[in-house]
Amino acid sequence: MFASLRRMLFGLPLTALAMIASASLATAEDWPQWRGPHRNGISSETGLLKKWPAEGPKLVWQVDKLGDGYGAVSVSQGMIFLVVNEGLENELVKALDQTTGEVVWGTRIGKVGNPDQRPSYPAARSTPTVDGDLLYAFGSNGDLACLETKSGEVVWQKSVREDFGGEPGVWAYSESPLIDGDKVIVTPGGEEAGIVALNKKTGETIWKSNVKEMGAAAYASIVTLNADGKKQYVVFMGNGLVGVNAENGELLWSYTNTKGTANMLTPVIGGDVVYSGGGRRGGGAVKLVAKDAGIDAEELYFSAKLPTAIGGGVKIDGNLYGCSNSTLMCIDFTSGEIKWQERISAAASILFADGRLYLHTEDGKVMMVAASPEGFQEISSFSPPGQPEGTGKSWAYPALADGKLYIRQHGTLWCYEVK
Repeated sequence: MFASLRRMLFGLPLTALAMIASASLATAEDWPQWRGPHRNGISSETGLLKKWPAEGPKLVWQVDKLGDGYGAVSVSQGMIFLVVNEGLENELVKALDQTTGEVVWGTRIGKVGNPDQRPSYPAARSTPTVDGDLLYAFGSNGDLACLETKSGEVVWQKSVREDFGGEPGVWAYSESPLIDGDKVIVTPGGEEAGIVALNKKTGETIWKSNVKEMGAAAYASIVTLNADGKKQYVVFMGNGLVGVNAENGELLWSYTNTKGTANMLTPVIGGDVVYSGGGRRGGGAVKLVAKDAGIDAEELYFSAKLPTAIGGGVKIDGNLYGCSNSTLMCIDFTSGEIKWQERISAAASILFADGRLYLHTEDGKVMMVAASPEGFQEISSFSPPGQPEGTGKSWAYPALADGKLYIRQHGTLWCYEVK
């Protein structure tokens, strides 16, 4: 069989072989950072299973006892990276072999931040960002580290608490670092440097953004936006949403109406419209409009009923899908009109791929739901086997890379074949 296949391939012209290779590459990708390649929860992979068996798709491997933590995984260059904690004194980045799940290395970057938080959920919280041969991890105590992906060796490290007077929220730092060009950007919070941009190779400060009116750091991650010809970094901080100039950190605009008790939902961008939602407050969107020498954030809509849950939202074809508590809903992105809403077992983290939503619920279920504004349609669901007991809610976002779906619940990681 292999000989005949080889003869068939070698009999093809180079252009045909190139087309086969290009088609293969076009439908598989890495998941190198928080919420995927473009930080929006959207995968471009195609050819995925349209439905799963009742017990779930094929389980490739399951790894236990990796360490605690609520963060998602990154997948790049045949490796899986995650931040874990072993007790409260040791927070580490771990690297696993993508094929087997075997731990390749682990490097300590600090300790767990704010262990006396109330309500109490002390643990590692962020997702590493992979950039070529380097990765960047932000510990819950404010330890920002640049590591070599192959060895785990530390290239440089900073403490945003000590170096920038950083102030996290009650539940410690939860942000996943953003890499943009030669910069790594994070949110220390507080008065000295609300947002900072560092040289990604050396850790040297490029700029510090004074946005002290926005308060402490919150629990969302930075996203980029281009409006009025300017690239911005948009951050959901303790006192609300803020946009700063990507070149120098200059404050451009702010919006405080979605400030809640816990600002967890990473902003969702659609052109010059930004959606945000705060816990026990509600969700809303602003349109960025050039005014004189500055930018105004004009509110398009706000409602206490719109998505605010920790699992985030994805924007598909003009619609936003997200959760408000345990209600999954679809809303019109620019008007806020609720097109449908459906009660599910618990709030869920969400990604989109190949026409469908992949959900990981807080009570440990994995669901596939049609991404359609016409109505809620559950396609498949299952519960991963051997879920660790006594670990509380499942807050880790799902990740999709090269036809594999990765589900994490604290120290357990499952790898499923979904292609």
